[in-house]
Amino acid sequence: MDNGQLPATHRSQQVFEDSPVFEMACRQLDAVGEVIDLDQGVLERLMKPKRSLVVSVPIRMDSGETRNFWGYRVQHSLTSGPAKGGLRYHPSVDLGEVAALAMWMSWKCGIMNLPFGGGKGGITVDCAQISLGEKERLTRRFTEEVLCIIGPRQDVMAPDLGTDEQTMAWIMDTYSMSVDYACPEIVTGKPVELGGCVGRREATGRGVVYCVMKALQEIKANASDATAVVQGFGNVGSVVCQELSTRGIKIVAVGDRYGAIANPRGIDLAALNKHMQARNLLKDFPGAEQIPSEELLTTPCTILVPAALERVITSANAGKLRCRVLAEAANGPTTPDADVILKGSDIFIIPDVLCNAGGVTVSYFEWVQDIQQYLWTEQQVNQKLEELMLRAFNQVRGFAQQRNLAMRTAALSIGVQKTAKEKMRRGLYP
Repeated sequence: MDNGQLPATHRSQQVFEDSPVFEMACRQLDAVGEVIDLDQGVLERLMKPKRSLVVSVPIRMDSGETRNFWGYRVQHSLTSGPAKGGLRYHPSVDLGEVAALAMWMSWKCGIMNLPFGGGKGGITVDCAQISLGEKERLTRRFTEEVLCIIGPRQDVMAPDLGTDEQTMAWIMDTYSMSVDYACPEIVTGKPVELGGCVGRREATGRGVVYCVMKALQEIKANASDATAVVQGFGNVGSVVCQELSTRGIKIVAVGDRYGAIANPRGIDLAALNKHMQARNLLKDFPGAEQIPSEELLTTPCTILVPAALERVITSANAGKLRCRVLAEAANGPTTPDADVILKGSDIFIIPDVLCNAGGVTVSYFEWVQDIQQYLWTEQQVNQKLEELMLRAFNQVRGFAQQRNLAMRTAALSIGVQKTAKEKMRRGLYP
């Protein structure tokens, strides 16, 4: 080409290669390929998402002006079933990040033995800068733009960072209008009144806590003596705090995007929730002392729970962690370089693809209920969630001990193996 531009296919490849999050996901997959018998042709297929859709999402703002946002939906694999994964709204969203998250979802579904492939979506937007009406218009227009690749048997979205059950209700309504019948199984994590599953909102946090309690048994630590630090106080982090507290674990520090607080005697969660519900900032909570955000992850504790964004534990701070259990409630919070440092420590790591799999597991429950039009009780949901989480934890722990592998490598190996075997069985068409 004489115009100095790369062909479209090469530009797309460069987008992935320039993403540190996607590069991190690929490094993890390479590491798995070194320890398990993986067909190189299948490994090559797993390195790239099956389908990536980039759309422009124009909406009319409250001011009357028209603004255009970038939207993404990536389907990493459709071998095991429909793509399954969240939809996030955040200023940092880009194609590489979404592709990495979709890949991690494939491994997560494999670990939990769910009939899904990995998917993920997002819109590059700061929700703090748009109104509720603008968010609805953005969601409905995005849904319209991706109608060609979504469906109950093709791609099922769920809430993620910056989205919630209301967002899913808008997607369900928009899709249902397009097919001319109510289709609750098009999304999960929607309101209970529209076919949502009781316990879905709390599922990710509860799954994290089920794993944490099992890890405490592994290191022979008592919950009554344990303390916890949680980074992130959104849907996942707040539930983790509450669930740990009910089990006798003291929450000594919490943080979010605006700041961090600590109280070595324990944070009063009821008072903190009331403070937040009054639309106050977490850092201004009078029942704790403000600390620098960069000190939150290195605060001494029994359990450290990163429950916010990816790549927060790096080579710069990994050696400074002072916890016994690292429970990765966020996706990709620990970089491969940090993993090298942590490998020589006595920290018990519960990797993200296992630790935060409770959300997609209960999403599966919701999808099944919607298809069958038969709803379960919350007790049934929680009981089945705990059963599946502990089964997966024991499987990963057993594989790690049998093969002398790190927990992350063991978890990824189980997830990758399931997807790889299914691709081998189905073959390559034509």
